[in-house]
Amino acid sequence: MTNEELLEIIEQAAKDKVTELDLSGKGLKTLPAEIQRLTKLQWLDLYDNQLSSLPGEIGQLTNLQSLYLYGNQLSSLPREIGQLTNLQSLHLSFNKLSSLPGEIGQFINLQTLNLSDNQLSSLPREIGQLTNLQTLYLYFNKLSSLPGEIGQLTNLQSLDLSFNKLSSLATAIGQLTNLQSLDLRLNQLSSLATAIGQLINLQTLNLSGNQLSSLPGEIGQLTNLQSLYFDNNQLSSLPREIRQLPNLKRLDLRRNPVPIPPEILGSKNLDEDPGDVNEILDFYFRVEDPTETEPLYEAKFLIVGEGGAGKTSLAKKIKDETYQLQPEEKSTAGIDVIQWKFTLPSGQDFRVNIWDFGGQEIYHHTHQFFLTERSLYALVADTRQENTDFPYWLKVVELLSDNSPVLIIKNEKQDRQCQVNERQLRGEFTNLKETLTTNLDTNRGLAEIKDTIRQYISKLPHVGTPLPKLWVRVRAALENYSRNYISVEEYYSLCRVNSLTDRKDMLQLSRYLHDLGVCLHFQGDALLKNTVILKPEWGTSAVYKVLDNQQVIKNKGRFSKQDLAHIWQDVEYADMQDELLHLMMRFKLCYEIPGNPENYIAPHLLSTNQPDYNWDESNNLILRYTYDFMPKGIITRFIVEMHSLIEQQSLVWKTGVVLSKEQTRAEVIEQYNQREIKVRVAGKRKKELLTVITHEMEKIHKSYERLQYQTLVPCNCDKCKESQMPYSYPLKELYEFRDAGDYQIQCRKGRLMVDVRRLIDDVFLTSQNPQIPMYEPITRNQVFISYSYQDQHWLTKLQKHLKPMIRNQTLVAWDDSKIQPGAKWRDEIENALAAAKVAVLLVSPDFLASDFIADNELPPLLDAAEAEGLTIIWIPLTYSGYEETEIEKYQSAHPPNQPLKSLNSAQEDQAWMNICKKIKAAIVR
Repeated sequence: MTNEELLEIIEQAAKDKVTELDLSGKGLKTLPAEIQRLTKLQWLDLYDNQLSSLPGEIGQLTNLQSLYLYGNQLSSLPREIGQLTNLQSLHLSFNKLSSLPGEIGQFINLQTLNLSDNQLSSLPREIGQLTNLQTLYLYFNKLSSLPGEIGQLTNLQSLDLSFNKLSSLATAIGQLTNLQSLDLRLNQLSSLATAIGQLINLQTLNLSGNQLSSLPGEIGQLTNLQSLYFDNNQLSSLPREIRQLPNLKRLDLRRNPVPIPPEILGSKNLDEDPGDVNEILDFYFRVEDPTETEPLYEAKFLIVGEGGAGKTSLAKKIKDETYQLQPEEKSTAGIDVIQWKFTLPSGQDFRVNIWDFGGQEIYHHTHQFFLTERSLYALVADTRQENTDFPYWLKVVELLSDNSPVLIIKNEKQDRQCQVNERQLRGEFTNLKETLTTNLDTNRGLAEIKDTIRQYISKLPHVGTPLPKLWVRVRAALENYSRNYISVEEYYSLCRVNSLTDRKDMLQLSRYLHDLGVCLHFQGDALLKNTVILKPEWGTSAVYKVLDNQQVIKNKGRFSKQDLAHIWQDVEYADMQDELLHLMMRFKLCYEIPGNPENYIAPHLLSTNQPDYNWDESNNLILRYTYDFMPKGIITRFIVEMHSLIEQQSLVWKTGVVLSKEQTRAEVIEQYNQREIKVRVAGKRKKELLTVITHEMEKIHKSYERLQYQTLVPCNCDKCKESQMPYSYPLKELYEFRDAGDYQIQCRKGRLMVDVRRLIDDVFLTSQNPQIPMYEPITRNQVFISYSYQDQHWLTKLQKHLKPMIRNQTLVAWDDSKIQPGAKWRDEIENALAAAKVAVLLVSPDFLASDFIADNELPPLLDAAEAEGLTIIWIPLTYSGYEETEIEKYQSAHPPNQPLKSLNSAQEDQAWMNICKKIKAAIVR
């Protein structure tokens, strides 16, 4: 908008004595002094402009009640702004304010003040004069302290100070007795003032990501508290008073040294809900009483290495030094578990569960399910063969066991020595502790190995953790069973016999034992939840009976249910064939051939020969993944996940696959020796199919917590665009260029300058291409919005409030209005969901009554929330029967008993600000 056009609007508005004026998103760089003529103005919206300053004349708008300035470039405010004494709502987020004038204290009628996403390092003392303030947002600033005058804001109900640098809280904060929500996450607090107990109306307290080592007992006075977040702190104990919180529904203590097993605290993924409040507190206070607990002196010792290295010999020698090695020791098929017991210097009996892993490559595919954290590892090397890939095995342990300690044990058969560059390996792998040598034939070095194992395994973090005595008793009873599996009803009965009578406790125990790898109980699986597998090695042995079967190998991994009946004909498997097949499918070891029921393929037994097929090399989309370290099995897991799209169900081999969907083909090939997976796509809907592929690849990558890889985007310059080997740019680098406003980058092959935005847009579904969502596996930042068409006006309001974050590229918002005429809506929704990190549901009776939403949008959203950690945020627009739906399980972004439609204008604006803040927090986490 030009200055002349703006002056015309102001003149006409003054003439008409307007009370509301919307100038948002007009590209305004300055505001003329003539604005003072709008003396009747009560509501002024200037959000999403480019204002770097305000004229002093704005202070003459003395009837102004609501002023929206968020999403500009303001670095300061004029002192005259203090003359707006009737102001009730002031929004200044997403600016560049480094300080506030003392005149801010003159806003005596102000109820809502939003100063988030600025550069404030302090607050003026005059802020204490805002005695009618109800909502104060200060998140994403640089505050290191608060003035004591903040305690004078006695009407404050919501205070957000997250993402600042606070090292302490003013005692005066205890005077905010009407406060209902206090957000202090990601600050630098090392202690909590006892005054916190005075906030008797507090419902939500978030202290995640601080440095708290203890909590004051006064926290028990917060009897209205419903949600309490302490994840990522240094808490090692809890005050007894925390049990006095009768309304507490959510307690997050993950990533603290508190003596509660992580299996009880909840998923490691902080995007998922923490564990059950009562289970957490019951466990903690149960084990706090030494008469009710028994310390756990037990750990896993996992032996890995190449086939024939001597892993089984080592396991048996550790248990019994007199064991006589066989001339040809039988190789382990899958996994064997051996118990070894010794006595600690304290007199405590210690039990070691030695897991002996088969070294053949076929077995590597299930290692990921059993290489657990809080364990000790040994990598065994056969010095005669000199075929041990030390970096590979050390990296596998690092990726899958959260950097658990590792010993290298050189099995010097016939006393042939093996040189290991220990210094280099130690420099690369911090979890490598020692290198030891032995000759298992003569027991040379065996005593030292056993002593070293004792030292390291007895110092693992969980050793000595107290467990409820009833748990220990039930576990002992389970282990005394001679059977390999029992029904869940038998498990419940066994628990009751051993005085564990609460069904919830029974399931908590079986979940704990499952996570430890002691037994297998897949509680979330419709079929497997009915069985508790007491011996995991029995289950894996059954699986490998299939994969080692010569007929299955001869058939290149193909087998039928009839084949399984023969392979599993032994009585120990006969009644569990459906469950064992399901276990194989859950481990991504096989898939059912589409259109050919009861026939299956195990892809890592496929032929290594790539079949013949034609490929149109013109106008391909090409993408490459390169890995610092490439674990085995990525491509076979991908094949299992994508098997329904395999072209003719025949273009698939051990290291690659051709997919086909809607006149579009994709070729995905693993080149393991080059640590690379290459994707090329041809056809009509290349970007859409590539989005599905990258989504599946991201799921696999995320299962390896420390996996380092790059996504490489091909150059599109004239020299590269028709090449099958174009120059490639790291996607992360392209995003860094784009975000810094550097839109040109040089092709190293053609020496031409190319547009960064086009490089991204040519391959990925981006926000510049509005009909399709952006998808980027490194920084997934899309918000998927689901709504009813009858609620279109609510969607418009949400879009408006999200606009500053969209403009700053914090997030990309997608709703079905982005689907172009003629596009296939189901595919577009699937692609958008694949790119989403957060789903926002606009919930109303119309939303709940929509068959389209219930059948096509909600199921994949809820599935993604369960399986992939998609964050669901739902917004109550009006009163509705949400309690009767799955939505009830998820946290609402606003109290359902105060839906947005029931609020006045100022309250609604406040609610939208809070909702958008929650959406942003979910995106940036």
